[in-house]
Amino acid sequence: MALTLTDNEKRALAILQRDLPDCEEPFAAVAERSGLSEHEVLALVRRLKDEGVIRRFGATLRHQKAGYGHNAMIAWYVEDGMDPDAVGEAFAARPEISHCYIRRNCLDWPYNFYTMIHGTSPGDCLRVVEELVRATGVTQYDVLESVKELKKTSMVYFAKDDGEDDEPL
Repeated sequence: MALTLTDNEKRALAILQRDLPDCEEPFAAVAERSGLSEHEVLALVRRLKDEGVIRRFGATLRHQKAGYGHNAMIAWYVEDGMDPDAVGEAFAARPEISHCYIRRNCLDWPYNFYTMIHGTSPGDCLRVVEELVRATGVTQYDVLESVKELKKTSMVYFAKDDGEDDEPL
């Protein structure tokens, strides 16, 4: 079922999907810019969360700036007969892992699980892989280290208004 939003709600979401205004009352600033009240902005976020449209509303840590400059995507092959939910829970429970997905394998690419591991050194990532192998029994994997970051942005679902600049509030 499609979500029905007013123009003001769309404007508020266009602002909220970027960095929050750096001020004492960021939701009041969003409200002022969107044509809603602060109460309406907060109610909109709550409603979208309650309806399952968004899972959470929170801060994003820029891991490189926080000292976690090494990362690797690990492509795992979880064999038939293993419990994929248990394996996924073990992977996802690790604080070093930011993303954990199950995907179908295809052709000559056997991997069906993917995790993104972050560390302060390449050794950190490999240590986590070794610990996960011992914890889960999944022994077939490839470490795909990042060579260069080409793009890293959050998904944009609502376009900004014509008069809105690219600078945060």
